[in-house]
Amino acid sequence: MTRLGDVQRSETRRETRASLLTALLWFASAVIVFAMLLRMLPNSLDGKRYVPLIVALMPWLGLLSVIIAIIATVFRTVGKRKLLVALSVLCVIIQIIWHWGYVVPTNDRAIQPSATVRVMTFNTKQGCADAQQIVRTIQSEHVEILAMQEVSSGLLDRLHDAGIEDYLPYSVSAQLTWHDNGGVNVLYSAHPLQETTQDLIPIESSSIPAATVDFNGRKVRFGSVHPFSPRPSNQGLWNKSLDSIAQLQHYDNGESYVLMGDFNSTWDHASFRYLLGDRFTDAGESAGEGLHMTYPSVFPIAEIDHIIYDKGVYARNLETKRIQGSDHKALLATLEFQ
Repeated sequence: MTRLGDVQRSETRRETRASLLTALLWFASAVIVFAMLLRMLPNSLDGKRYVPLIVALMPWLGLLSVIIAIIATVFRTVGKRKLLVALSVLCVIIQIIWHWGYVVPTNDRAIQPSATVRVMTFNTKQGCADAQQIVRTIQSEHVEILAMQEVSSGLLDRLHDAGIEDYLPYSVSAQLTWHDNGGVNVLYSAHPLQETTQDLIPIESSSIPAATVDFNGRKVRFGSVHPFSPRPSNQGLWNKSLDSIAQLQHYDNGESYVLMGDFNSTWDHASFRYLLGDRFTDAGESAGEGLHMTYPSVFPIAEIDHIIYDKGVYARNLETKRIQGSDHKALLATLEFQ
């Protein structure tokens, strides 16, 4: 009787563990499906409350679907195992389709470029970033165009003392306004800047400094951008600032645009994809070089810093660099102009 009782108790424990595992896996799958449905919300609705924060984790939820499929396959005691595996595989397939440009380049690289330029964008965390390390990175990476966000007057002084003008002697800074988002945006360049402006377009966040660079007759207009973050307290401002940048889809002055900065949004946000429209391309989503998470700097979980550009431009050699003092990683890329 004792042995029979032990067997029965052991069987009961196994059934309990199997039930708990089944419940956990199905709950996680339900969360994933719910988040994926949020990702499909239109631009007008994706800024509601915590929606942007959930959608920002989309690639990690795809990885979780893979893990769920593996666990359900290995543990045969999982309830409705085949259905769970099928659902997880479907989620993974949809995620791959959504992020295909991170796997396979979507730009035509067969055309010989007329010019190349190494660029970098970096949020300095209210000017707290290490100025000497920024200059060392510019030197070692041969950066020719630098966009920075949340820049303080103190950081500008430290950059000057660190010798940034030896590598990037031309610059334009946005004017300080009451609606700045942690500091002003700045552009530095190794090339002469033409048609500089401290405020490219009306926007309810940090003003966008912009300037044109002539690359062998190809005029490219660069801008440093930083829309509001999608915190619940900023509800509405996040959408508005991204929609403001989307106005540039309709600007046609014979120049190509390259916008770099902390967009506070990922490829999975409908507002960011609306900003791109059918004119702009995101370097990360088109280079086929994988994800380049930039925030937070210690253990980055979201790719919210971007380099976006007009037709006739494509990116390669994307990488991130950690610079002390900031909660963002710097994002670098080589742009080629056709």
